[in-house]
Amino acid sequence: MPRKPWLAVVAAAALLPWAAPPAQAADGPALTVDPSASRHAISPYVYGMNFAAEDLAEELRLPVRRWGGNATTRYNYLYDETNRGSDWYFENVPGPAPDPAKLPDGSETDQFTDQDRRTGTSTLLTVPLIGWTPKGRDYTCGFGIAKYGPQQGADTQWRPDCGNGVKPDGSNVTGNDPADTSVPAGPKYITDWLSHLTGKYGRADGGGVRFYDLDNEPDLWHATHRDVHPDGAGYDEMRRQTYAIASAVKAADPGAQTLGPVGWGFQSLSLSGLDKQTCDREGGDCWSDPPDRAAHGGVPFADWYLRQMKAYEQEHGTRILDYFDEHIYPQQAGVSSGDPGDAATQELRLRSTRQLWDPSYTDESWIGRPINYIPRMRELVNQNYPGTKLAITEYNWGALGHLNGALAQADVLGIFGREGLDLATLWAPPGTSDPGAYAFRMYRDYDGAGASFGETSVRASSADQGRLAVYAAERSSDRALTLMIVNKSLTDDLTSTVSIAGRSGPAAGHVYRYGGADQAAIVRAPDVAVGADGFTSTFPASSITLVEIPAGGGPAAPACEAGYAVQSQWGTGFTAQVTVANTGTSPIEGWTLGFAFAAGQRVTQGWNAAWSQNGPDVTARDLDWNRTIRPGGSVTIGFNGSSGGTNPPPSAFRVNGAACTAR
Repeated sequence: MPRKPWLAVVAAAALLPWAAPPAQAADGPALTVDPSASRHAISPYVYGMNFAAEDLAEELRLPVRRWGGNATTRYNYLYDETNRGSDWYFENVPGPAPDPAKLPDGSETDQFTDQDRRTGTSTLLTVPLIGWTPKGRDYTCGFGIAKYGPQQGADTQWRPDCGNGVKPDGSNVTGNDPADTSVPAGPKYITDWLSHLTGKYGRADGGGVRFYDLDNEPDLWHATHRDVHPDGAGYDEMRRQTYAIASAVKAADPGAQTLGPVGWGFQSLSLSGLDKQTCDREGGDCWSDPPDRAAHGGVPFADWYLRQMKAYEQEHGTRILDYFDEHIYPQQAGVSSGDPGDAATQELRLRSTRQLWDPSYTDESWIGRPINYIPRMRELVNQNYPGTKLAITEYNWGALGHLNGALAQADVLGIFGREGLDLATLWAPPGTSDPGAYAFRMYRDYDGAGASFGETSVRASSADQGRLAVYAAERSSDRALTLMIVNKSLTDDLTSTVSIAGRSGPAAGHVYRYGGADQAAIVRAPDVAVGADGFTSTFPASSITLVEIPAGGGPAAPACEAGYAVQSQWGTGFTAQVTVANTGTSPIEGWTLGFAFAAGQRVTQGWNAAWSQNGPDVTARDLDWNRTIRPGGSVTIGFNGSSGGTNPPPSAFRVNGAACTAR
């Protein structure tokens, strides 16, 4: 693969031993890496985006791309029509179909999926739970002024009769007719749409659309789509609609993965849309005892929702929710803005990423308490519906056109991998030349020739993660250790020791850096000399540094033996068991098993490990209770799978990147 034009190479990139730092450098926090500890697979799907442009998606080998947002709540594939809701005067707007006479072929979602197939990207589409879809290919709107009277705002640019649904006195227009713009849409609509998609692209396990979001932010429908859904979505409606629509998805394409409830943010974990609407209006004691929650045993919404999804599987034998999906936008003033803001705002942006993982960080917004978002989501799943994966299909830390936003984005991607998130898609992605795009390149293509951050996260810590953040992962192709180091200081270069456990010899660490010195390129900086204990280096202010350390001199690879057996098979389904034995003399502390299917098989459900699959590649990582395999010991894991007819066993197995002998 040719190098990209944005990769710059420092002329004197020879191996340099540590030298005295420049006078302006400050002592930085100590960094510690242990490649043998806290090992788990990093899902490639955490590097996803919404609506990424094709050139950027191709360059980054974008793993997943989402078609989502408010407009997708009401989309009619038959007419290629969306209703924009409160985003634009509740108007129906035709999509980009080149020949409407040929619809549904050539619709916006067809074009979206076509691009993903060209770039090798998995597609995530949004299906409606709201119960309404545009009635035709037209320009009607929900609050016509001629029909419903004067309103505070109108689309004076394009359709002056389309109002914003707010009367001159500030109250909302009520009693409007949803049929002005929309017709009912239920399970049959989903069945028909997926019939079109599977007929054109195949099923999910055969290269078709892989993911479906179960609508978009339903807890805000009473605001974003109040022309057809003026009342907040309550507990019971969400259960009823999810059961109906998610089961229709699974019936039409059993291998497709569903994500829900796709709430708007932190409040979505505790409140239904009905409670949010009620308490926004009433305030006071409502927030401590919201009525919809009280009517459902006082159980917070996310707990209740996950329990209902588990109950469906127990009753019907089908999992209709694969990912627990919630959005998050930082609520701190100015952080999610496209404008970087002043120095205080930039420091706040970089500090606020701690809300994703740090239980000691009190959110500096109206929330005013620790969020601990990803661990909190995982705890909800573990307590209420184990085995459900975690997704954040909208987030944005702002300023992606500025270096400060790129630093925050790089930090967020590191957090996603370390914390074991399963899927994430950035909202409003950067342009190809924006600094935010370089944050993704640092993980997906840092050398301009396809080199990427490792796929197996390992333990990495900083004495002050708020100043100098560090993430580490091992790459399976060459067992190189990759370190991502983000200097969040706006003004100070930081000189820090980087201790690496388990090394037995020297190596040249290859350094790639993005920062203020050149915001149009990732710079190939001079190598660092990595000794048995690690290395010391200076990290420039406001910079992202990738250090690639070759496998030589690292910890010994585990000695292992793997056995694979199909225990039962029926139709296109089967159950398989894998046993991994430690044939060495040292314990395997934390394990990640990897293998590849040769005939398009898919893992549909697994046990005794955290299972994931990307194309033919399957990864199973340890759980807390079976992470250690002692010498002479073994661990047995299993899964249910689907096959297209033939079902040959995998030919090779690897544990922590090392090949295992076959049993």
